[in-house]
Amino acid sequence: MKLFRKKEKNGSVAKKSQTIYAPELYGAQRSCSDEFSLPASAESFEMELYDRLRYSVPIIDASLMKIVRLTGGFRVICSDEKYQSQLDTFLSEVPVGNTGKSINAFADCFLDNLLTYGSAVAELVPDIQGRCIAGIYTGNPTNVKIVTGKNPFVRRYCVKQSDGSYSEIRHPERILYSSLTGGHSVLRGLPALSGILMKIYRCIGQNFDRAGNVRYAVTYRPSGDVGDVTASKERALQIAREWSDGMNCAKYGQVKDFIAVGDIDIKVIGAENQMFDTNIPVRQLLEQLIAKLSIPPFLLGLSWSSTERMSSQQADILTTELEYYRRILTPVIRDIGNAYLCSRGYNAVCRVEWDNINLQDEQALADARLKNAQAREIEMRLAGVSEENND
Repeated sequence: MKLFRKKEKNGSVAKKSQTIYAPELYGAQRSCSDEFSLPASAESFEMELYDRLRYSVPIIDASLMKIVRLTGGFRVICSDEKYQSQLDTFLSEVPVGNTGKSINAFADCFLDNLLTYGSAVAELVPDIQGRCIAGIYTGNPTNVKIVTGKNPFVRRYCVKQSDGSYSEIRHPERILYSSLTGGHSVLRGLPALSGILMKIYRCIGQNFDRAGNVRYAVTYRPSGDVGDVTASKERALQIAREWSDGMNCAKYGQVKDFIAVGDIDIKVIGAENQMFDTNIPVRQLLEQLIAKLSIPPFLLGLSWSSTERMSSQQADILTTELEYYRRILTPVIRDIGNAYLCSRGYNAVCRVEWDNINLQDEQALADARLKNAQAREIEMRLAGVSEENND
């Protein structure tokens, strides 16, 4: 990856003439429209919906954050060992946006955008002299549009302006872009289920406001006496004042008894009605959400796995998902390291080595090595026995 292109004596950028084969499919697409997005990216309103979805449903936000953390750490290895220390210093101190620092902070932010929006974009920002990388800026993929170039393997990046128009980026070689399969977010398909889930939670809250906050029905039944009937209105108002005064005193920790004479009945409003059991529908919706995010339930504090074997299988599935995200991040991280080496004039390239995801992987690798060694020992022993028999 070249940060800076060589210029000719007259100041124009030197270009190498290359002949690119144009596929027939590419020609058919170009005949329909001069510019089209590659790959298909989410609209701005869809990305805003994903942000609100993470804000409204905590389990979705927790799942994405756990994926980012479980992806693990990595180390960038230079092909020439004498440049390794300089590369490590740069990657550990490179500024990322306004708040982050180090290549690990960039990888976390880049992967978070990748999971939420389906695509992520960043830019290598050079210093004033234009000789080295001053930092990495992570942009909003909503404001970036990707169109085809002169051949099907060249991308053109356009940035959205304040008036809604798009202007082409002058230095596309500084852009870091990646997307999931199809350019779709992992949250695609979840808004409908999340809407039902939030409706259930909203109804639970309303029911607790109505039935959970206890209300009383005080009924005064006057006797058949003429005096009691004529004074029933005044007595009802007096009972209401005393009852209200007793309830208000309870707010401030004062206990005040309610004393009345006559036939008075006090009942709790709605005590005979029971709350709806929402465990089954809520669990069904959560199962759909977690299945889409590929997170084992026990990582989110949900004890749904009935056996230890099932939890182990879910952990293996998660490991496969994390390996997929690592494959997407590896070229981006490698481009940053190569860009730094190129800007310093070093004739070297770099590669990315990822840490093992967890200690269970270490144990599994050790067990596999032990079994392979035992198998080789048995094979050698059998080969020796067969040679002795042939002799």
